Amino acid sequence: MTASSVEPTRRDFLYIATGTVGAVGAAAALVPLIAQMNPDASTIAAGAPVEVDLTPIAEGQVIKVFWRGAPIFISHRTKKEIEAARSVNLSSLPDPQADEKRVKAGKDQWQVLIGICTHLGCIPLAHSGEYNGYFCPCHGSVYDTSGRIRQGPAPKNLPLPPYKFLSDSKIRIGEEDTAKV
Repeated sequence: MTASSVEPTRRDFLYIATGTVGAVGAAAALVPLIAQMNPDASTIAAGAPVEVDLTPIAEGQVIKVFWRGAPIFISHRTKKEIEAARSVNLSSLPDPQADEKRVKAGKDQWQVLIGICTHLGCIPLAHSGEYNGYFCPCHGSVYDTSGRIRQGPAPKNLPLPPYKFLSDSKIRIGEEDTAKV
């Protein structure tokens, strides 16, 4: 008598089990091989653009995000803050720069700054200081709501990162806006 080919045998089970283990082993070997082709986290942090949704930021609020390891302050300025920043006599500023040059045209309510004091690299506090802008507690530099130095040892205004509006409620930090350069 011969064995029927319809019933599974022990040998059939061994073939299936061996094939399954081989497939799982091959997949386990491929995962790290493919993953090592992705850029290193430090490379991504070194210059990858960051997209920020502005919708949840209330008027008068300042949030902090990070780009290239640096804090970025995004301020949703009130009309009062904008008017105060624009009424300043530029000749009275240590680093004269008009508020209009520190925001994107038509988006005056959004102020985007690199939050590093230009004196010794400390991180200023938002909504602080005499001008209700930014105050560096390390050595007393005071910036207005436009990020311009008003008092203290800092020699320059808070720098502006390269950014552009993707829509009315979304920005990308880390790319120059070539359309307006």
